[in-house]
Amino acid sequence: MSDNPRPAFRDPSLPRAERVADLLSRLTLDEKIGLLHQYHRPVERLGMGPFKTGTEALHGLAWLGEATVFPQVVALGATWNPELVEQVGAAVADEVLAFNHEDPVKVGRNVWAPTVNPLRDPRWGRNEEGYSEDAGMTGRMGAAYARGLKGDNGSVWKTAPTVKHFLAYGNEADRCITSSNMPPRVLREYEFAAHRPALASGDAVAVMLSYNLVNGRPAHVTPLVNDELRTWTDEEVYIVSDAYAPNNLANLQGYFEDLPTAYAAAVKAGLDSFTQDDENSRDVLVHVEAALERGLLDESDIDRAVRRNLHVRFGLGEFDPEDPYAHIGNEVVNSPEHQALAREAATQSITLLKNDGILPLKAPKKIAVIGPLADTQMQDWYSGTLPYAVTARQALSARAEVVYSEGVDRIRLRHKTGYVTAVEDGKALDITDTTGAAAQFDLFDWGGWSYTARNVATGKYVDGRLDGTVGADSVGPHEFDVHETFRIIEVEGGKVAVQQVHKAEGAEDSRWFALEDGRITLSDNRTDAVEFDFEFVVKGREVAADLAREADIVIAVLGDHPLVNGRETEDRTDLRLPDAQEWLLRDVHAANPNTILVMSASYPYAANWSEKHARAVAWSGHGGQEWGNALADVLYGDRDPEGRLPQTWYTDAAELPAMLDYDIVASDATYLYYLGQPLYPFGHGLSYADFKYANLKADREQARPGDDLTVSVEVTNASDRDGVEVVQLYTHQCGSRVKQPLRQLRDFAKVRLAAGETRTVTFTVAVDDLAHWDNVTGRMIVEKSRQRLMIGRSATDIVLSASVRVDGETVGARDLSQPLAATANDLYEGVLWRDENRTSGDVIAAEEAGGWIMLGDCDFGGAENGHSGGAENGHSGGAEQGHSGGAEHGHSTPEYSTVTARVAGHASQLSLRVDDPLDGDVLAKIDTPATGGVYDYTDVTVDLGRVEGVKDLYVTFESGPVRLASLRFGGES
Repeated sequence: MSDNPRPAFRDPSLPRAERVADLLSRLTLDEKIGLLHQYHRPVERLGMGPFKTGTEALHGLAWLGEATVFPQVVALGATWNPELVEQVGAAVADEVLAFNHEDPVKVGRNVWAPTVNPLRDPRWGRNEEGYSEDAGMTGRMGAAYARGLKGDNGSVWKTAPTVKHFLAYGNEADRCITSSNMPPRVLREYEFAAHRPALASGDAVAVMLSYNLVNGRPAHVTPLVNDELRTWTDEEVYIVSDAYAPNNLANLQGYFEDLPTAYAAAVKAGLDSFTQDDENSRDVLVHVEAALERGLLDESDIDRAVRRNLHVRFGLGEFDPEDPYAHIGNEVVNSPEHQALAREAATQSITLLKNDGILPLKAPKKIAVIGPLADTQMQDWYSGTLPYAVTARQALSARAEVVYSEGVDRIRLRHKTGYVTAVEDGKALDITDTTGAAAQFDLFDWGGWSYTARNVATGKYVDGRLDGTVGADSVGPHEFDVHETFRIIEVEGGKVAVQQVHKAEGAEDSRWFALEDGRITLSDNRTDAVEFDFEFVVKGREVAADLAREADIVIAVLGDHPLVNGRETEDRTDLRLPDAQEWLLRDVHAANPNTILVMSASYPYAANWSEKHARAVAWSGHGGQEWGNALADVLYGDRDPEGRLPQTWYTDAAELPAMLDYDIVASDATYLYYLGQPLYPFGHGLSYADFKYANLKADREQARPGDDLTVSVEVTNASDRDGVEVVQLYTHQCGSRVKQPLRQLRDFAKVRLAAGETRTVTFTVAVDDLAHWDNVTGRMIVEKSRQRLMIGRSATDIVLSASVRVDGETVGARDLSQPLAATANDLYEGVLWRDENRTSGDVIAAEEAGGWIMLGDCDFGGAENGHSGGAENGHSGGAEQGHSGGAEHGHSTPEYSTVTARVAGHASQLSLRVDDPLDGDVLAKIDTPATGGVYDYTDVTVDLGRVEGVKDLYVTFESGPVRLASLRFGGES
């Protein structure tokens, strides 16, 4: 018998929890604290090496050198193919392993992907990182990608996927200090629905918290982590911070008085790992130690967080005697198999939005390939490094004669003493007397008045550096802080000034081209700005139009630069194509009406002109290294267009609510509630084949909670060529106590049908999934209703429908014997959701006068013979819920003579009215005193005017600011 038996934590035959507990018991407090940072400190005496969380793997391995680059996430969403997305995840996992085996210290196997924030607003700067505006589809796609990443062999994970960003994150401007308003319905029906699937299925094992605040409380201390998120699975969930977010709690957000207090609150709220200060863990650990010394944390809090850290390391097999994935080496990186998969993913993402019959191409002899994206492949911030790139121009050149123009203007800037010129190989810009290539610049318009300028001589881009110098030696925007974008500002006398647009986290640093000893520099002072004459060398539109005129077909490839005007830290302000690109499209179309618009873009555009005039319109996200081949395959008809839009395309940004309005229900946002006519609806995409639908059937006419509905429909390819259709099942609840979506995607299936083939497509819908959040009962309910089942080609192109009666609940009136939470309101205006205190709860806050909330169906009793709770509002269910006013129980219906408001903040006045927030009968006026602060609540009781029956109760905030937590009614007789 060995004197040194193998410790339990190194015995793979034992349950993981037992092994974790054994190792945890062997660690000292200092050693445990050392595991709470992104870079774990090694514990050499136990054979624990270094460990790093957070390898970026959003749509390929990023930031570590050349690796297979798959299409952007929004493009993967456009495939509507979870199985394909899972394959992409599996390929990325293998490449992570290959890099990890080469350098396990630098390349960790805890990957920060997938992103599951639903694409609520197409102006969001990180739109390319999400799968869909539909929460259910987002959750399904995210779970598929995580499943591929995890690659669980039943014992050891390939990687440990981390879904991000929890919670309610969808704006970039001031993202660290803005608060997302989250009413209970939106929180549970939309946000949770996107985040839950990957965790509930066990496909993801970790979650990253978001920068923003939610209802006034930083997401990094939200109680929803422990109270909700961790209830979605029986497994441990590892919670990591976003980069540099922990220090925001006390600094930028000012939510806590100092960092030890902030760190303690974060750990208690569920944070397990601090991503702060890059590799330097010292300050973080010092703050944790200070929190312990001050009694803000105890060792059990540290143990809980460390246990979750260790759970991930054990899941990755770190303490097992053998690595089951040791055979995966560099041969998988950009392998032929992964190249083929990248091409397949790009092909399935390409979405045909319009086609008058010009596509598929019919062997044109000469194609004009036009546009700033026609011969380049863009990389977003989280993209990997392209090992190669097949562009549209390259792929189409292999099939026909191609003439090509970027279609951009070539210009000079003339000062009174000469021209702006690249000198010293582009290291500087001087004023010289040359007019040649060194003084010429190609000007690219990326929208939002942001331009990049490429010097003709150096082939590199103008870069305004932090030290105030300017050169033309950059490869273009490629880093997190972009220095290569500029505005051209018209000044008096027909001249222009040049302003650098340097947008960093939370600020825009705008400096001006100035002149110092004949050299261009940057100045903060507008008065130093040099004025130039703007001269055209070549007008790109004219060159492009000339080429278009002599071609059979024009392919105009337009879109965005993923690091300019819509990116992390910067939202778009509009949906327009960049002006110069729109003008280019119009000019080449005028020269040759056989113009096809191809948009390669991270987000939707309001491409209204092209919808009316271009003969065909196609879109995909930036498609990675094989995009050109994929595009050619689709344009020539080698492959059917398979993509379908994962989000609505609007005609104008005016159709959208305010960027910070997260309440999609109240603001009629996303395809779920949008009442207008979109440019292209959610789910839209054309095929070259023609599909017919017939015989929609549900397996039952009546269902109840707990049942599964089986819905089937016959789909026929009625054309003479093979094709691909995405069959989409939507539902609509007919009749409800609350506002319901106009339609909601429940399932979808991508089917490949040969010419003339008919197939029956079957969907299964759990009746429980038809639930919505009910403010009266405070839970998810399936309401008694008729559910309309709709088969569509998109959210608005419904081809067949049927209905099923659902025997669910009928919600009765509100029982006023229990306190009414202000946040459980049914309607509101001019108020905000805010934190009740720093650790839990939400309240309603009115910052100024005029706001109101409505609490519907309040049963004040007193009606003759009792009241059946809600009949006045078209739903009778009070008797079923036991809210019939007491008549059934043989005692008199209660009446209320007082109301108590629980309030905090400034002195104010509240009005309680029925039926209308401004003109309804006044039941009470409540004058509230000033309290010690917004977290110091007091109860104010006043007499209540006589009211009987079931009424909609309005609370109007006559003055403010004030916070209202609840109302309590009393004085029953």
